[in-house]
Amino acid sequence: MARQVLSQAPGVTLVDEPAKNLYPMPRDLAGRDEVAVGRIRQNLIFGDHGLDLFIAGDQLLKGAALNAVQIAKLFI
Repeated sequence: MARQVLSQAPGVTLVDEPAKNLYPMPRDLAGRDEVAVGRIRQNLIFGDHGLDLFIAGDQLLKGAALNAVQIAKLFI
C-alpha cells in the first residue's frame, strides 16, 4: 500500500526494485526538484504501524529555498 501511495505522490519518484539493484541514489537527484524514495520495509520495532524507507534528494535545491517557494505557492 505504501508503494502505491508514494508512486502517486506529487514530487516523489519511487525507485524500489531490489531485483534490478535500483534504489534511490543522491547523485541521480542533483539539480532535480523531486525526491526519490525506496528501500521500503516494514519497521521491525513498530511492526504494522511503521515503515523504514530511504529518501534521497538534492539538499541544496530542495532543502533550501525551493521548499519555501513551493509552500508559499500553496498559500497564494
